Amino acid sequence: MTTIYGIKNCDTMKKAFRWLDEHNIEYTFHDYRKDGLDRELLASWIEQLGWEAVVNKRGTTWRKLTPETQAAMNDQTALEVLLEQPAMIKRPLLDHAQSLTLGFKEDSYSNIFAKQ
Repeated sequence: MTTIYGIKNCDTMKKAFRWLDEHNIEYTFHDYRKDGLDRELLASWIEQLGWEAVVNKRGTTWRKLTPETQAAMNDQTALEVLLEQPAMIKRPLLDHAQSLTLGFKEDSYSNIFAKQ
């Protein structure tokens, strides 16, 4: 089962959806804002990928954090901040065959799904 996590109106998400649809890949979409975010699932992402990979430091949500909060970021603070502000999670997050992939690049998705 393939699940793609993110926010529906994000441009990068739209590219990923388009690619998956064009390649007839079945997937489930989980919208953080609409469907919520499970603490244990988010903690497992941080554990597997590291908070630095999961947090989108290029977005406006990150830039709105105080410099003190940014400097104090670690696995635990990232978990709390991301639960409150899921828009700060790098998108999309693809969960396929028990492997996590952050972001969208056509080549990466081609490689992931070529292994099926």
